[in-house]
Amino acid sequence: MTDWKGFIEVPGARLYAEADGDGPPIVFIHAGVAHLRMWDEQVAALRDAYRVIRFDTRGWGRSRVEEVPFSNAADVVAVMDHFGVTAAHVAGLSRGAMIALDTAVAYPERVRSLTWVAGGVRGLDIADDPRDVAVMAKVEPLYATKDWATIVELETELWTDGPDQPKTRVDPDVRRRMVQWNLESLSADQNPGEAIPVEHEAAKALDRLTMPVLAVWGTLDVTSTLRSGEWLVANVPGIHSHVFEGVAHMVNLERPAEFNRLLRDLVDGVERAG
Repeated sequence: MTDWKGFIEVPGARLYAEADGDGPPIVFIHAGVAHLRMWDEQVAALRDAYRVIRFDTRGWGRSRVEEVPFSNAADVVAVMDHFGVTAAHVAGLSRGAMIALDTAVAYPERVRSLTWVAGGVRGLDIADDPRDVAVMAKVEPLYATKDWATIVELETELWTDGPDQPKTRVDPDVRRRMVQWNLESLSADQNPGEAIPVEHEAAKALDRLTMPVLAVWGTLDVTSTLRSGEWLVANVPGIHSHVFEGVAHMVNLERPAEFNRLLRDLVDGVERAG
């Protein structure tokens, strides 16, 4: 196989995607405050032995959309189909973690392993962190005026710095990249249609997770993320987990080497087991 960059045609959208390396496939799904570039360190670490596939979901990055109903999980499968992938290791962070989990529940035969990073669980009744609610209340009216810069700064303070954390806590380059990626997506002003939920809510269909599962999150994240991770650990038999001390939402960017080791241990183990 060769490296590939381009657009994948799906109903109502052109999804920008990239594939690097050769070997068993891994599909990465980005957070809602970034785009596929957030996985650069993972591509560099894994492309020696794996076919690393990532794409911009509808409304983010370079993907272009029409305002039509769609399924995020079906988009993941469509990307896999484009590359001739029958089943892949699937990893997602934040919103991407929810999409990855929904994909594993809806299409378990297409997912060899699932890595859930700092996300939520559809159908799980967990209270939102009041700090998250407060930020979203400030952000919502700014969409009407398209004040992208202010939106991005508020979201960066919450999701990159971490709630109640100083702006100087994370590496300045990590913060700069997060601001850039989020601003690129928002300023493109893409409006996808309504997302169609998968048939089975993940919280009520954990028996469909027949593949190895890894759940990771950081201690400085919002409380709803912490509780979601703890719930998965308590309810998914055989799940692997790791909690990053002193890390907020963007786990793979704050601790790339440690994150890469955990992910590689998982996928290498699955591949050795056949």
